[in-house]
Amino acid sequence: MKRIALVLAAALAVASPAGAALSPNPKVAATQAALRDLWVEHVFWVRNVAVAKVGGDVASAKVAEEQVVANAKQIAGAIEPFYGKVASDRLFGLLAGHWGAVKAHLDATVAGDAKAGDAAITKAMQNANEIAAFLSQANPHLPKDTLIALLTAHGGHHVAQNQQLKKKQYAEEAKTWEHMRGHMFVIADALGDALAKQFPDKF
Repeated sequence: MKRIALVLAAALAVASPAGAALSPNPKVAATQAALRDLWVEHVFWVRNVAVAKVGGDVASAKVAEEQVVANAKQIAGAIEPFYGKVASDRLFGLLAGHWGAVKAHLDATVAGDAKAGDAAITKAMQNANEIAAFLSQANPHLPKDTLIALLTAHGGHHVAQNQQLKKKQYAEEAKTWEHMRGHMFVIADALGDALAKQFPDKF
């Protein structure tokens, strides 16, 4: 429970408004907007999985899970023009690890298995560190500590959403969704800005 509290606290601490401004540079703004779409699709489809699983809709959950994986491939593919296919494949593997941990927490929440849920949170936090290490090594304009904070908060949103849907706390979950969606903008904008700084000739 202590670990859950820490993750949720991180999510609230980094909660961000949905109206974050794009870069004044048109090319950078276009990249950020494209990344925003991809990252918002991530939380959209993950939420669809959660709603379906909590409601016992196996067919809907299966389709939504397929979309989560397809979206992860698109997010990973977005870095290929900058870092190559090997890096893109590596990021896809890390994103698959993120989804695996979120799914494990969701399944544990639906089953009422607190121990398994806590283990899933541990995996999610380890994965956040791995993604942060990978991205910070690839781009000097993405500090590892900043990425860890952003990704930990993102994981906290997933945890809160799973629990709120299970408990039928729909008003609270609506607020979590608002924070989650806005937080995707922050992550997307940070990535787009860092790419522009590292590869100015492409912008």
